[in-house]
Amino acid sequence: MSGMIRRMTKQDKSCVIEMMRVFYASEAVWTNGSEEIFEADVEHCIGESPYIEGYIFEDGNVTQGYAMIARSFSTEFGKPCIWIEDLYIKEEYRGQGIGTQFFRYIEAAYPDAVFRLEVEAENERAVNLYQKCGYEILPYMEMKK
Repeated sequence: MSGMIRRMTKQDKSCVIEMMRVFYASEAVWTNGSEEIFEADVEHCIGESPYIEGYIFEDGNVTQGYAMIARSFSTEFGKPCIWIEDLYIKEEYRGQGIGTQFFRYIEAAYPDAVFRLEVEAENERAVNLYQKCGYEILPYMEMKK
């Protein structure tokens, strides 16, 4: 990747929401999201929330994708936990090392954390990237209310 990774700003809002619409309408995500959720997510990323951070992947003036992470603590592992919530790279920029660069970037930013993410099993390209970056499949069932 010849571009850079930077924190999301309010100037990125409309572009990120447009990418979220594409991402959440794809087979890569189980839920479809909503405009209200997209808006809230971006507002929290660009605001003062201690729980979520947003990142932009860009090359010059071209936005290539975005990511969002959520911070928590894992009692299972006894250390901070970084959840990679969204990782979206526009179709035309996939396969260029952007995802790998993001994992290196975020792991360097949080060297003492455990990293977790969710992926649809059918999203083989993403599964392969995550495994290449050292992530392993866990035998968990996740539940929500």
